[in-house]
Amino acid sequence: MVKRRGKHGVQRSKLGDAAVFVVVALTGYLLMTNVRVNRTTTVTSDTAQLVEQRVATVNGLQKDVNDLSSQINALNKITDSGSSDSSDDAGSGTVLPGVRGPGVSITLDDSPLWEQAVSDSGSAVNINDYVIHQQDIEAVVNALWHGGAEVMMIQDQRVLFNSAVICTGNILTLQGKKYSPPYTVSAIGNTDDMLAAIDKSKAISTYKQYVRAFGLGWKVETKNLEFPQAAVLQPLRYATVNHGNGTHDKSTGESGK
Repeated sequence: MVKRRGKHGVQRSKLGDAAVFVVVALTGYLLMTNVRVNRTTTVTSDTAQLVEQRVATVNGLQKDVNDLSSQINALNKITDSGSSDSSDDAGSGTVLPGVRGPGVSITLDDSPLWEQAVSDSGSAVNINDYVIHQQDIEAVVNALWHGGAEVMMIQDQRVLFNSAVICTGNILTLQGKKYSPPYTVSAIGNTDDMLAAIDKSKAISTYKQYVRAFGLGWKVETKNLEFPQAAVLQPLRYATVNHGNGTHDKSTGESGK
């Protein structure tokens, strides 16, 4: 007997093949998506762990530097105690001593209004107007130096000759350590002169316009400050050159009489 297949049989066969193809395709898509999600999660987790490890390593190395610098400083004092030219040493060790005195403390912060500037899609055209940038911190640092600051700190670190302010987005990197806002810049010196320099700074005047327009944080305080000792990588020695009636201090760039 010959079994006859009609059009409906052919259609059912084609529909079955199509269904199998769709199921296989969807299964493959779901597998690929799952692999991508797992890979992204792994990369994100690994990145966070690497950042934590780097911060821990930097903190450990900084502690070692401080300990070793203290030992070197003590040894230098012993070996230089009988030296006739020890008075020419502007820091016979590798540790800058702690300092205290009247000063100015300035705090900058991101605007709390930034969330209102973000659209439902998670983007904002002017989001940079609501966060602190590298040039904002540099403007404060430069104004305080111009106003006669004697010593300075950013966050919990003394500002040294090799200090560099680097911002990635609104994350501050200073001497290997990372900080998030708010940022505090403190300086010991003549408070009246430093406040006058702040008021005269064009860059800070521009920043204050953003404070009024976008709600950026700006706080100025005058108070007694105390800075801890700070380790440096080499002794600081004065080198002077005679120029007629005066001398030029090549280690600080200041002129003497």
